Amino acid sequence: MAGNPERPARRTARAAIVLAAAAIAAFGLVAVVHEATRERIAATARARELARFDQVLGGLPHDNDLLADTLTLRDPELLGTTEAVTAYRARFHGQPVAVVLEFGATDGYSGSIRLLLAVAPDGTVLGVRTVSHHETPGLGDFIDAGKSDWMQRFSGKSLGNPAAARWRVRKDGGEFDQYTGATITSRAVVGAIGRTLQLFARHRDELLAAPATIRP
Repeated sequence: MAGNPERPARRTARAAIVLAAAAIAAFGLVAVVHEATRERIAATARARELARFDQVLGGLPHDNDLLADTLTLRDPELLGTTEAVTAYRARFHGQPVAVVLEFGATDGYSGSIRLLLAVAPDGTVLGVRTVSHHETPGLGDFIDAGKSDWMQRFSGKSLGNPAAARWRVRKDGGEFDQYTGATITSRAVVGAIGRTLQLFARHRDELLAAPATIRP
């Protein structure tokens, strides 16, 4: 005979081994790419969150990880909703310098308005920004920092300046001017900020307490 050809079973086994090796290599490559992409996405999301905090903190120095030093508060009696308020504590050399609260004004003209509020330990507002909303473009979107400076009027205010009962728009007998043609949106934002300042005052000791132990 001229030669001894491989048996079909042996050829099949060798092909299966080659295919399995290729599959394992491809899976490993996909896993590496996925992990690298996942870490990059997570880093981008983290940077975006920290940039939001900087907007309301106004450059206030802090040296802790705000995303790790948080509390979740619920106060249906005060807020009129079971929706959670997330509090991020800013510290410098271990001392509290601000609390950033993320919450919703649930009675906006077109639904919930998500807000970010930075409060100093004494209850003074450091800054307010709108996170998201569905208000009417060209009318209710004045709450966007890039559309108007209306939100800046809250900086420097507190429950004592004005008094808690005055945290309303002027149309309702309060301290704050409503935006022309958008009273409902104005009322929702002013009311939500006032109630959240009351929430801060009610839970102040808890919010300014020593940081929770970070789990590994």
